Amino acid sequence: MVRVRGSRFIAAMLVLVVAGLVVRAKLWAGQPPPSERYPYKSAQFTQFVSDSYGYAGSGNAQEFYQWFDGAARNSPVRFPGYEHITLETLLKGRGSAMASVRDKDQLATQEQNLGAHLHKLIKNTIPRFSLDRGFEFTNTVKYGERQCFLQAVLIAGLLQEAGRDAGVVMVYRNIKGEPSNNGHAVTLLKLANGRDILVDASEPEPFPTHRGLMVSQDGFRYVEPVFEPRSQRIQAYRLTSGKGQITPSQVRPLDVQFLRSQFWYYRGERTPGALLSPRKTASGLARSARNLEQSLRYCPGNPLAAYMLGRAYLLQGKRGQAAATLAQAKALYGRYGWTPPGPAQYLAEARKPAPGRAG
Repeated sequence: MVRVRGSRFIAAMLVLVVAGLVVRAKLWAGQPPPSERYPYKSAQFTQFVSDSYGYAGSGNAQEFYQWFDGAARNSPVRFPGYEHITLETLLKGRGSAMASVRDKDQLATQEQNLGAHLHKLIKNTIPRFSLDRGFEFTNTVKYGERQCFLQAVLIAGLLQEAGRDAGVVMVYRNIKGEPSNNGHAVTLLKLANGRDILVDASEPEPFPTHRGLMVSQDGFRYVEPVFEPRSQRIQAYRLTSGKGQITPSQVRPLDVQFLRSQFWYYRGERTPGALLSPRKTASGLARSARNLEQSLRYCPGNPLAAYMLGRAYLLQGKRGQAAATLAQAKALYGRYGWTPPGPAQYLAEARKPAPGRAG
């Protein structure tokens, strides 16, 4: 009996080892782990689009796919050697071609070329940029509008459909080093040669050198990319805590739950009559708070969603809820390694006695 149990234990351990090797092989081949996977037209990508149509109250994801596929088909932006085929055929064709490349540097160059093509394609097919409406797939169809987060998710999904390891990260320091509170989003393409590169359709050139990112690294983490000399490729990341550097292999894009959370964050941030409106209304603030609460249900660790929900509560006069939520936001930023000034300022405001009350 002991021998049988021992044999079963060894067999189980072998299964785990083989499973781990399979996962590593898939990652080397350009496959993100399941929690980060949303290839174009997959069930998970369709969920992003369906959330947008559900929020709008009409239509379905197929409307977006038909529109975007048609826009790509009619675009003058063509990939060399694939000029007369559909977008999906291009992605599958490039994926198959790259799967046969064994030289990692050569493969990295081909991955980068595909990223540059998609940068140009997105700028051509979705020509207008809108902070107020461009995060909704419905508005991409209605108005030809995009915003940084939607375009980053779309480019990442297209790259994943081509078998590449890509995802989305938030930017907290731009190319000039200027800080913002997760004010921008870009695609992170993890190259086969162990380097990373950013793809950003908000910039005229495809590969910017943003100076600060929020990524996944044993949880969410703020990091500073270290670029190769005279190159846009990232060779390492400095931790904002000052405790040394980590390699690109230790850095992952943000997962699906964060991405769903962030779409709902933008719905809360841009609600008419709410946080950013010059004329705020009770109904606008209530709807904004509901959207931000939904954002935190998908990802309780989203610091920006917690911060803005605290501000929404404060504007509604819910000072206790505001203080608790802003304290949560401040703690999250601190845990991840960088804290903007806003959470502490609004937390102090929320903890003041309400107007008209003593003490």
